[in-house]
Amino acid sequence: MEKRTISVRGGRRVVLTVKDYMKDKAVLIDSEMERYLKQKEHVPEILIESMQYSLIAGGKRLRPILVLATVHALGGEEEKALPFACAIEMIHTYSLIHDDLPAMDNDDYRRGKKTNHKVFGEAQAILAGDALLTEAFGLLVAGIRSAGLELNTALSVIEEASRFAGMHGMIAGQVSDLLSENKKISLEELAHIHKRKTGDLIAFAVRTGARIAGADEKTLEGLTRYAYGLGLAFQIQDDILDVIGDQAVLGKPVGSDIEQNKSTYPALIGLEESKQKLAVVTQTAKEELEKLPIDATQLLALADYLLVRKK
Repeated sequence: MEKRTISVRGGRRVVLTVKDYMKDKAVLIDSEMERYLKQKEHVPEILIESMQYSLIAGGKRLRPILVLATVHALGGEEEKALPFACAIEMIHTYSLIHDDLPAMDNDDYRRGKKTNHKVFGEAQAILAGDALLTEAFGLLVAGIRSAGLELNTALSVIEEASRFAGMHGMIAGQVSDLLSENKKISLEELAHIHKRKTGDLIAFAVRTGARIAGADEKTLEGLTRYAYGLGLAFQIQDDILDVIGDQAVLGKPVGSDIEQNKSTYPALIGLEESKQKLAVVTQTAKEELEKLPIDATQLLALADYLLVRKK
C-alpha cells in the first residue's frame, strides 16, 4: 500500500500519495525558481538560458522538498521557507553541472536531457554552475529578510550553507570520490564519502527547515540524524540503481560506476546485502523521527519513497 501524506491547498488539508506530494511541491518550487530567474536584468541571455536549462530540467527536488516538509513537521509557514528551498536546489544543480563535466564524471545525460556542457559548451557550463552557486547565497539572504529570522539564526543558515556545500562538506566528498577511483576502499571510507558528498546537503536542507520553524536544539539534532540516514539511504539506492536501473527511467546512463571503477556498496558487499543495508539505514532514520514531538508524516513518507524509488 502506497504511503500517504498531507498537503495544504487553499487552506484545506488534502491527503496525497507521497509521489503526488512530491509532484505538487516540485511544481511550486519550479515555478518560484523560474520567476526568480526572469527577474534578472542586465545578465547575458546565454547565461540565463544555460542556468535555466539545468535548473528547470525536472528531477525529484528532494532537497528543497525536505526544507518544506521539515517546516511543515514543526508547524512553520511553507511560504517563508520557499526561497531557502530554491536556494538549496540551485546549489544542488550547480554541483550536478560541474559533476557532469569531462574533467569529472564526463556524463552525456542528466535528468533525461543532454548535460549542460553538451548543449552550451564546457566554459558556459562552468559559468552557469558558478552563477547558480553565487545566486543561491543571495537568495538565502532574501529569504532571511522576508522571513524575519533572528540574527543568530540567520548567521547559522549562511554559515552552514558554506560549510555543508563547501570544502568541509559536499566538495570534500567529491574530492574523496575522485581520489577513490581505481582503488579498493573500506565500507567505512565509502560511508564517509557518501556522508560528505550527498548527506551534507540533505542535512543542510533539513536543518534549514528546522531553523526557519524555530526548532529547539534537541529537535534539530534528531532531525540531523534522520537527514544523514536519509542521505546514506539515497546514495546506497543510487549505487544499486547504477547496477539494475533503467536508463530511460533514471534519465542518465547506468553502469557508469563500474566503467569508472568506483567503489560502491554493490561492488564492496554485493547487490543483495546492499539492499538489506538500505532497508536497515532507512528504518534507523525513521526511528530518529519517531522520537521527536513533531508531525513527521511527510518526512517518514519521503524515507519510505527513497527505499523503493526507481530514479
